[in-house]
Amino acid sequence: MIHILGEQNSIFNTFMAQVRDKSVQTDSMRFRCNLERIGEIMSYEISKTLNYEQRQVETPLGEASVSLISDKLVIATVLRAGLPLHQGFLNYFDNAQSAFVAAYRKNEKSGKFTVKVEYVSSCDLTGKVLLLVDPMLATGQSLRLTYETLLEKCGTPLHTHVASVIASEQGVEYALKHLPQKSTTLWVGAVDAELTSKAYIVPGIGDAGDLAFGDKL
Repeated sequence: MIHILGEQNSIFNTFMAQVRDKSVQTDSMRFRCNLERIGEIMSYEISKTLNYEQRQVETPLGEASVSLISDKLVIATVLRAGLPLHQGFLNYFDNAQSAFVAAYRKNEKSGKFTVKVEYVSSCDLTGKVLLLVDPMLATGQSLRLTYETLLEKCGTPLHTHVASVIASEQGVEYALKHLPQKSTTLWVGAVDAELTSKAYIVPGIGDAGDLAFGDKL
């Protein structure tokens, strides 16, 4: 299942426009803030699909019955680009645990690349709900490798929500093909049609990691 949040008219599209706008992107702090706010809205939408249970809360004047999330959540992201989006999710799911994956593209002489995972830090995912957040879903290869690495090292989650700000049509198709359909939900801000030979989404936003934290070697 896939949800494209930018297809609905809401304040969400203001933040999407700003992360795309090259004149706004020159302010790294504002770019990070917009990714964070996008993460917050995505969190709210995802929260509607989670499991809840009734609990009693004691007020100064009595007791109130409230419906609270019963799922155990783990928010996972890929370093470094995913950090602002990850923070947006943490702002809303403040009781969630966090997981981090260090992955990178290894370029080859042919112009192609492979994705390498160097480090994983996560709790046991068994029976929990995994929120796998990454700003860009380009080819889908890094998403698949990250997901499979987490499962191999940390257990199988009850359900996985994949959240990306911008996705390519190719990346969406790849994700839907290679991730388990019955236990995966895909949430994106927008789906762009074009993917360059170097796997950059067009029109996209550019390199999210560089825009958020500065150029890398």
